[in-house]
Amino acid sequence: MTINKLIDPTRHSLKLLLLQIREAETVRREEHESFARYCKVRKDQIDILNVFDDPEFSLSCTDGYDALLVGGASDASVLEPDTYTFVPRSQQLMAKCVEEKTPVFASCFGFQLAALALGGRIVHDGENYEMGTIPVFTTEAAKTDPLFEGVEQPFFAVSVHKEKALNTPPGTVELAKTDACCHSFKVIDSPFWAFQFHPEVDRNTLVERLTFYKSRYTSGDSHLDAVLREAKETPFSNGLCERFIDFLLQN
Repeated sequence: MTINKLIDPTRHSLKLLLLQIREAETVRREEHESFARYCKVRKDQIDILNVFDDPEFSLSCTDGYDALLVGGASDASVLEPDTYTFVPRSQQLMAKCVEEKTPVFASCFGFQLAALALGGRIVHDGENYEMGTIPVFTTEAAKTDPLFEGVEQPFFAVSVHKEKALNTPPGTVELAKTDACCHSFKVIDSPFWAFQFHPEVDRNTLVERLTFYKSRYTSGDSHLDAVLREAKETPFSNGLCERFIDFLLQN
């Protein structure tokens, strides 16, 4: 109810499509709610296309929508396209959005899909991977970016991933990074932003999600507790979702 009161009539009219890569019903629901919360739109303004349910989805799926959101995935790997047959299809959709200048906000797995679709490289790192809330640094290009402009750095963001891009793909500009990898890029001359971290996830949701996926990312309860004990709030990172919607309304 609080979110609804914040929405102006223009924002209220937006229709967004979430390309979702989740199997568990609880995480599907939580991701939908998180995007709605931080985009400051109602849940019914975000339609879901879950690739586990429809791996051969139509590339015209974004027709009639104001923007495409792409979520994360702890249930798949972009490096296993034969196992997860929706990966090539999703990359085709990313490339189509760039070509047609469809606004895109891609998080984590979406970042990796976009990097590959644009000719970049993703590598697996199952040992020294980032997990929890991490400090992220912006680049010089971020100073004039409509989403990152004015950020004080470093800012904290939720990041849980075993696959990463060491560099930005061709035709993009890097906006944020850590020592480990690139963390955000924008496609040049297209309203397409990608984030290796999770702008839609806050500290409380990280606790829920890491607890759900603890066997995948941690060595046990003590490891999980140590990560969550160090977790910080992520206000700027979460605010990127709203800034993206504001960009849509102004352009």
